[in-house]
Amino acid sequence: MTYHIYGIGNALVDQEFEVDDAFFSDAGIDKGIMTLIEQDKLEHMTSLLNELYGLKKRACGGSAANTIIGASYFGAKTFYTCNVANDESGDFYVADLKAAGVDTNMDGKRDEGVTGSCLVMVTDDAERTMNTFLGITSNLQQQHIHEDALAASDYVYIEGYLVTSDTSRSAAIKVRELAKKHGVKIAMTFSDPAMVQFFKDGIVEMLGDGVDVLFCNEQEAKLYADTDDLNSAIEHLKRIAKTFAITLGSEGAVAWDGSSLHRIAPHNIKPLDSNGAGDMFAGAFLYAITHGHDVAAAGRLASAASAQVVSQFGPRLDADQHEPLKKYLS
Repeated sequence: MTYHIYGIGNALVDQEFEVDDAFFSDAGIDKGIMTLIEQDKLEHMTSLLNELYGLKKRACGGSAANTIIGASYFGAKTFYTCNVANDESGDFYVADLKAAGVDTNMDGKRDEGVTGSCLVMVTDDAERTMNTFLGITSNLQQQHIHEDALAASDYVYIEGYLVTSDTSRSAAIKVRELAKKHGVKIAMTFSDPAMVQFFKDGIVEMLGDGVDVLFCNEQEAKLYADTDDLNSAIEHLKRIAKTFAITLGSEGAVAWDGSSLHRIAPHNIKPLDSNGAGDMFAGAFLYAITHGHDVAAAGRLASAASAQVVSQFGPRLDADQHEPLKKYLS
């Protein structure tokens, strides 16, 4: 085994801004969800946000990238398959990945085009609203998969956002098939309620005959199970995942280990920015289960790490913030 986790997902340069609620109504933006936009709107919005609020933070992102980087900072060996362009943003993205200790298929020749970008707008209530221009990442294809790295991994981790593009969804399904072929365990995240609500058939296709680990939040679980009852959603998820974790916001999380349901306690913190909380939860959880810890311990670490993310600005923790959190494993 060369890698603990092989991830596949969108590659987006995250640009974060602190905004007020009035901005959304003025700009005609739906608050609290991820909306796909075209390049001209990205350029207009970026200019407007910089003028009104100023850029708070820039980092290589995408949901699965944040997860993989979190796991890497905890000490996991990781690989990330994605697609960025031969442009300044692509250069930044690859350098940021490598600085976090993540190996990638993009460490070489890259296609011409525009690297994807995500405008993350955070309000005083810590809620994040995202406008995303996928750019070249929507052209993530099967050819980008590094089969040798995948075969040498303990787990693959598949991002639910890939469902929105036919080629990306096809690549995600191919990763699942290759994982089965090579005896690699499969983890997946639903990523966002909109993915389950509007692309459910594609999500079902990506899940195939089931996964070893599934990550979702309460709203996503209920949408997938077509129920308003959490317990019913839990029973439904048992049919498609051997292990799963459902995050419950300020109430912590629940995690199923195949035989028992574990209640994961929340951490009382003052929320500042919810961006990246679910991604970090998955990264910490995957680090723990690939390093000999059980689901209960993985849940404790994941809850603590995601709470730390929510209590500060940006979708990830600094490298030196990870080691102290390992106390929650024992």
